[in-house]
Amino acid sequence: MVPFAHTAVLTNYLNVSQQLDLNTFSLLSSVGLCQSQLADSKQRIPVDKAITLLEASALSSGCEAFGLRMAELRQLSDFGEVSLLLSYQHTLRDALKIISRYRNLLNDALAIYVEESGHTAIIREEVVTPASLYSRQATELAVGTMHRLCATLLQHKWRPTSAHFTHSAPKDLSIHRRVFGCTLEFGSEFNGLVCNASELDQINPLANTAMADHAQRFLDILQNDCEPSLILDIRKSIYLLLPMGRATLDQVAHAHDINVRTLQRRLEAAQTSFSDLINDVRRNLVFRYLKNLNYSLSQVSDILGYSMPSSFTRWFINQFGVSPTVWRENNKVLIQQDIHLPQKTS
Repeated sequence: MVPFAHTAVLTNYLNVSQQLDLNTFSLLSSVGLCQSQLADSKQRIPVDKAITLLEASALSSGCEAFGLRMAELRQLSDFGEVSLLLSYQHTLRDALKIISRYRNLLNDALAIYVEESGHTAIIREEVVTPASLYSRQATELAVGTMHRLCATLLQHKWRPTSAHFTHSAPKDLSIHRRVFGCTLEFGSEFNGLVCNASELDQINPLANTAMADHAQRFLDILQNDCEPSLILDIRKSIYLLLPMGRATLDQVAHAHDINVRTLQRRLEAAQTSFSDLINDVRRNLVFRYLKNLNYSLSQVSDILGYSMPSSFTRWFINQFGVSPTVWRENNKVLIQQDIHLPQKTS
C-alpha cells in the first residue's frame, strides 16, 4: 500500500513558496504534482512525492527551515475533518490520542508516541515511508505542526521545555527559535517535543463531550474507508520504540492491541517477519546516529537494541561489508560538512 498524505499537510506550501519567490509550477511538475491538486481539500497525494517536493523546495530556495516555515502557518482547521474532534477534547492528552488514532486520515507516514517518566513527557514523532529516506523538512514540518497544535489547544498554558531533532542544526536558527521558543537540541536521539507531564492534563476551555461524540462518529465512517497498512504501522512502531529499547514483538503487539501470535500470522501472510522489519529499520536508523559524532559506537549499539557493541559491529559488517568504525572514518568529511552548529542551543 502506498502511504498518502492529505493535501492539508501541504496547505501552506504555496504561501511559503511565494514568500521565497519559488517557481512552484516547475517544482510541482518535477514530482508529478500540479497546483490544482493542492487546492483540492479532498485530494490525497503520495507521501514520497510530498517529501521530495519539500526537500527540492528547500534546496531551491536555500531555506533550510522550509518545512518549519510551513508549520508556522498551520491552523487547527488545516487538520480537516479531524479538527472537528480535536477542538472539543477535554485535555491535550485526549487530543494526542485522537491524532494517533486518526493519523491515517491526515498522513499514513506519521508515527506518534507519548512517553512519560516522572514529571516529564516526551512526544516522539517519525515520518516513515516505503523509501525509508530521512527528510529534514518533513520531520520539522511534523514537529512544528505538533507544537502549533498544542499551543492552539492550550493557548498560553503550553510551554515545552525543548524541541528535539536527530538531524544536525541549520546554519540559521532564527526561525526555530521564533517557532518553538524553547531549548533546541539537534543530533538528538529522537524527533519530538519535551514538556512537563502536567501539561498533558491541562483543560481545553472549548471542551464539549457531546460535540466530540458527534465528530467521532463521523470520523469513524471515514476511518473505515481509509484502512492503514499493517506493515507500515508496525514499521512506524519500531522506529519509535527501538531507541527506547522497547521494540520487542510483545511490546509492538501490545501497542497495536493484538496478541503476539495474531501479529506473527499477519506478518507471515504479508510474506515478512518481525525480525525482517527490525532489521530494515536498523539499516535505516544506523546512519542517522553514526553521522552524529557525539554518539559513541557503544551508544549507537544501545539505541539500535544491541546489548553488546561487538554484536552491533558484527551485524553492521554483515549488512554493509565494513565495520562502523571504518565507515565513520571513510565518511568523516561528509559528516563534518553536515554539522553546522553545536548540537544543543537555547
